[in-house]
Amino acid sequence: MKKTLIGAAYALGLPIILVLLWWISTIVSPNFFVPTPAELFTTFFEVWIGERIWLDILPSLGRFAIGAIIAIALGVIVGVLVGLNRDLRAFTEPVFEFFRALPPPVLIPVLMLLVGVSDEMKIFVIVLGSVWPVLLNTIEGVRAADPVQNDTSRSYGIHGFSRVRYQVLPGASPQILTGVRQALPIALILMVISEMFASSSGLGFSIVQFQRRFAIPEMWSGILVLGLIGIAVSFVFRFVERRILRWYHGLKDLENAV
Repeated sequence: MKKTLIGAAYALGLPIILVLLWWISTIVSPNFFVPTPAELFTTFFEVWIGERIWLDILPSLGRFAIGAIIAIALGVIVGVLVGLNRDLRAFTEPVFEFFRALPPPVLIPVLMLLVGVSDEMKIFVIVLGSVWPVLLNTIEGVRAADPVQNDTSRSYGIHGFSRVRYQVLPGASPQILTGVRQALPIALILMVISEMFASSSGLGFSIVQFQRRFAIPEMWSGILVLGLIGIAVSFVFRFVERRILRWYHGLKDLENAV
């Protein structure tokens, strides 16, 4: 019980302090462009608890989920193939570095012409920007495979898909999940940016519309929704990561205990 209370205090301490500072600043120096905490929270429930959940939040989450899943799957599959083949790695590295350096928002007007103004375009933008952390971390994780494990696999005749499944992927999984952790916020950001261009629904579209109408509390309430989604995604990822890397964290806890 005591540990739970301490954990809750650590988790909620800084947000409470920041809200208090925000509230004090709005009393000392009121600003049209900065709503009070009470005004923002009231607007949040009025605007987002209702039909906007179905019209804006869920479509945005759907695009984010599909784009992130495709980026993770593509990054892991291509990363394993490239990481296992030195010649393929040398062949693809310049192209990977070129596309990684391109900011995805810059490509949105081009993609609108090529793909059209559709959900497919928005998902493509999310995939294009968030695949690189997963891909590059997977390549490095596969490259850094333990030589002793490689020799053991060869000695026991473990080749092909069995080796990838039982040796390569488990050994590279800490780095792969590090890439996934980096990719998820990028996917969330690109979800919002892609919805700001020629869109008729979604969080990005609604926030821009509020901004253009000078509906300041509503605009900030949309930003609050994005922050809450980011927190939820982070908690879900940490839960999944602990399940997948249970063996890895167990080793770390054992090393720290020694």
